[in-house]
Amino acid sequence: MIYKKQKFPEANEVIVCTVKKVLPHSIFVELDEYDKEGMIHISEIAPGRIRNIRDYVSEGRKVVCKILSINQEKAHINLSLRRVNQSQKIKKLQEFKQEERAVNILENSFKDMKKEELFAKIVSRIFEKYNSITSCFNEIVNSSLDLTTLKIEKKLADKISSIVREKIKPPEVKIKTKLLLESFQPDGITKIKKILSEIKKVSQSITLLYMGAPAYKIDITSKDYKEAESYLKKITDITEKMSKDLGCKAKFERQDK
Repeated sequence: MIYKKQKFPEANEVIVCTVKKVLPHSIFVELDEYDKEGMIHISEIAPGRIRNIRDYVSEGRKVVCKILSINQEKAHINLSLRRVNQSQKIKKLQEFKQEERAVNILENSFKDMKKEELFAKIVSRIFEKYNSITSCFNEIVNSSLDLTTLKIEKKLADKISSIVREKIKPPEVKIKTKLLLESFQPDGITKIKKILSEIKKVSQSITLLYMGAPAYKIDITSKDYKEAESYLKKITDITEKMSKDLGCKAKFERQDK
């Protein structure tokens, strides 16, 4: 289930729709995230000439569309299928599934209560500040958002926050690099181990795997790319300085770009 917003969507917004009616030259859809309906003209279904519109869509099918224009007075919304590329489609469907999960978590937060009235009240408070329940929940997880600031009663706010933190884990990013590290000195192995030991000390989020001389795989996991990149810079600086001091040869090869 997705909570339907009562307002109109924005122009150029990418949204999920359900096909309600297929006509010879147009499609009527229900906007899954808004309490609205819209129309897709045959020219906006796919590039090129379309002989049979049902080769592309059918009643009940979910589609990802872009908002072309909105006439609020007449409640007319024109959409396009062909102007949504594959990456936009994948991203939107992922967001849609995340929002469905967020709504489910919210509903489970107040079982055995007057669900419909309470659910609508909580959601309306969330949407006064956030564009989605998912974005609100992410802030609870990442920034310790206090839901009482949204005028949600403390007991319920604490219960929702507790369930959200249990069900949703903070997002992680990972960057990977390969380190080529070698020494041709008699005590080269000892020197290499010393450098690797210092690399591991940078952060507990760093994993180092031996791939076979002279290669080592380094994975850095963090809450965001800025922090991960800072760890990589520290690793690079330490390795380059120690390699120079110890007479070793070092080279980094990024694996995630």
